[in-house]
Amino acid sequence: MDLELRLSGSFSEVDLALWNGLLKLQPEPTPFLCWEFLSALEHTGCTTAKTGWQPLPLTALDSEGRIVAAAPAYLKGHSYGEYVFDWAWADAYSRAGLNYYPKLVVASPFSPIVGSRLLAAPDQPELRRQLLAAIRSHAQSMGLSSAHVLFAAAEDLQAMREEGWLIREGVQFHWHNPGYGSFEDYLAALAQPKRKKIRAERRKVQQQGVHTRIVQGGDIAVEELAFFYRCYDQTYREHHSTPYLSMTFFQHVLDVLPDAVVLCIAERGDRPIAASFFIRDAGVLYGRYWGAIERVDCLHFEVAYYAPIQWAIAQGIQRFEGGAQGEHKLARGFTPVRTFSGHWLSEPAFGDAVARFLQRETRGVEAYVDELEARNPFRGA
Repeated sequence: MDLELRLSGSFSEVDLALWNGLLKLQPEPTPFLCWEFLSALEHTGCTTAKTGWQPLPLTALDSEGRIVAAAPAYLKGHSYGEYVFDWAWADAYSRAGLNYYPKLVVASPFSPIVGSRLLAAPDQPELRRQLLAAIRSHAQSMGLSSAHVLFAAAEDLQAMREEGWLIREGVQFHWHNPGYGSFEDYLAALAQPKRKKIRAERRKVQQQGVHTRIVQGGDIAVEELAFFYRCYDQTYREHHSTPYLSMTFFQHVLDVLPDAVVLCIAERGDRPIAASFFIRDAGVLYGRYWGAIERVDCLHFEVAYYAPIQWAIAQGIQRFEGGAQGEHKLARGFTPVRTFSGHWLSEPAFGDAVARFLQRETRGVEAYVDELEARNPFRGA
């Protein structure tokens, strides 16, 4: 297919309906790659050249000017907010007198969510390979050290392997709903020690006079969202860090994707003390941010896991992704899932060194997953 491959300087230059229409065709679409979400990040100043996330959306146009393939590309000035950690690679470049940054990254910023990254019609898989070739070509012409496709879906992974990209594996923990009728049904599926532990943790929260409630979309009041942001901001400050996202961003997402936003608020009496923020689609609940203004035993587990799981069961949601990392999730009914990213490095010697490193790391990931599966929290596992 004769295509025009174009790097734009902003998502405002890309047609909303064409981008979202292409996303809906993908085997693994997520709200984190829809035009509204990516545009909200840019519009509210979270992804800019100044923050080290300069949007460069890549689109492939046919002879009639229609977008037939696309990828959310960014020029990155650092490795923050990616959750596929390449700091050691950057350090090696620096010690060799070379610049690792900037680099080209295809990702949903600040969102370690697996999903389609190379957007192309399912019946035209060759378009994904053309996107990868364009990503590599643009990185070379811009004199960049590398290009990366993060948290890629299966179809992206296949294209990257065919194009000779280096593949990196990671592990997340997801909760799955085979059709539970209630939270008690879910507990009954767990091994007795895990079941006992969860009941004890929930009881601790209740005994301290704390209860939770879930609010969604248009039912979320301005003051409730503001309280969540206060908790989110405080959590970052306590870890001597700066939040990636602004209150304006969260408000903007609520405005443009109201049906996707879910809050869990913990209260002691009528006073809120903690909150967590989620994005949902028809079958998946995605958890990412939480915070508290009071310390309560086991409150994190209640607000970030148990209350959302109970709500997900009631909503008929099939999967709950609790964010990156977190082996502690295993004891709470989350099971390991492997994730994949693809990497291309411009310097052949560094590419060879990284390839050797990834071979060793992959063996370690495989052994780790085997160990985790041997500790499966469910009965009869």
